Amino acid sequence: MKPIEPKKILVANRGEIAVRVMRTILELGHMPIAIYSQADAGAPHVAISHQAFCVGEGPSSQSYLRMDRILEVCRDHHVDAVHPGYGFMAENKAFAKACLDQGIVFIGPQPETIDQMGDKIRARQAALKAGLPMVPGTRELKDATEAQEEAKTIGFPVLLKAKAGGGGKGMRRVNQAEEMQEAFRLAQSEAIKAFGNGAIYMEKCLVKPRHIEVQVFCDHHEHVFVLGDRECSLQRRHQKIIEEAPAFGLSDGLRKQMADVSKALCQKVGYQGAGTIEYLVDAQENFYFLEMNTRLQVEHPVTEWVTGLDLVELQIKAAFGQEIQLSPKITGHAIEARLYAEDPNQNFMPQPGHIDHIQWPQGPGVRIDSGVTSGSDISLYYDPMIAKISVWSHDRDHAITKMKQALSETIIAGTQTNQAFLSDIINHPWFASNDISTTFVEDNMPFGGLKQPTPLEVAAAIATCELSLGQTPSPHSDAPVSDTSRWWASQLPNK
Repeated sequence: MKPIEPKKILVANRGEIAVRVMRTILELGHMPIAIYSQADAGAPHVAISHQAFCVGEGPSSQSYLRMDRILEVCRDHHVDAVHPGYGFMAENKAFAKACLDQGIVFIGPQPETIDQMGDKIRARQAALKAGLPMVPGTRELKDATEAQEEAKTIGFPVLLKAKAGGGGKGMRRVNQAEEMQEAFRLAQSEAIKAFGNGAIYMEKCLVKPRHIEVQVFCDHHEHVFVLGDRECSLQRRHQKIIEEAPAFGLSDGLRKQMADVSKALCQKVGYQGAGTIEYLVDAQENFYFLEMNTRLQVEHPVTEWVTGLDLVELQIKAAFGQEIQLSPKITGHAIEARLYAEDPNQNFMPQPGHIDHIQWPQGPGVRIDSGVTSGSDISLYYDPMIAKISVWSHDRDHAITKMKQALSETIIAGTQTNQAFLSDIINHPWFASNDISTTFVEDNMPFGGLKQPTPLEVAAAIATCELSLGQTPSPHSDAPVSDTSRWWASQLPNK
């Protein structure tokens, strides 16, 4: 067998996804190159890398989102390829194009595809042409008055959604006409903070749907593979917290339909690399296209568990032109839980701070994806995810039992987490019976109503975070909470 030529692959990300991608890079015989902010100088992804380069100060806008600095590292150190992970630059068409223009392999779709499918309205148009069923929706809306008129046609409840992004940012449910003006203002404000783009469109809000997604992979030789589906209905603030593969209880007919139209969409847009097509499914098994994510998903470990595939390995090999041959088969059941430094009783407000000690569960069928260790700091600048705990077993019942045990064995000392909240969900009888929907958390969890933090509580939280992390206040510390240097500003209530 001819030995491979080692490549320098820069991972334009941080945290658990950077560590996870670098492990595969090393296993393939390549050299992982890290970038880091000043706040991440001692982070695990820096330690695991072949070389590491600082690209700026703590705020992501001054480091991980600085395309010019990342490309400078690539030029100066003869980087062969860039893997963007997810978030940050992963779905930035300008970054993908700049890499290609510089002769660097971008491990992801072509810039044109990122552009087309990243624009939620253009993505809907492409999906329609490919024959995918659609939730009734609109084009970009001019203002709240136009939104009001469109809602009369679609029928309440409706969802206002950011055209430029996802993850629950810039999204507001409107139940009646009187709520539209304020909801539109809030959605637009959040969209500007999160994406720099306040464009808003509207969709019909389905009552208690399931959120099901289909994992696809396409090489550069027009091969399209469907790698099963995932259940992603369990969410808080429109962000996933527990995912499963495969989605449980779907009829064979529905599963095949979703796989077929997902493949058709990939063929229609000439997709390359790993991607996820998301759907909403109602109680009658009607399904509707939601969006396509042109990147690796946070929840990809559950697909890797049930297929036995390494999705990052496939991404790298396909990006370097290798023809991919797969005969995917789904085996067993996998569950993933996202462990965050946050307070569920305070509207999931982040709780950055110092981690004194971590003890992870062990044993067959248990996987930990984490970018922190004992002694790490959870910074106020970034998403407060501590880890993803995932398990695999031969069926769903036993996978649930295994997840219960894994969560009970997990010890995090030094900062508050959502561990007990995750355990509450896993132990809930409705979860066991798969009686779940995207509103499961607000409908069923025993929190007695999630308390909205006041402006004083938000300010106190910021001050506590800076003090606990031993940071001196930044020159912009008197800026409002919506300062984009604080990643979670757009996640907090604006009223």
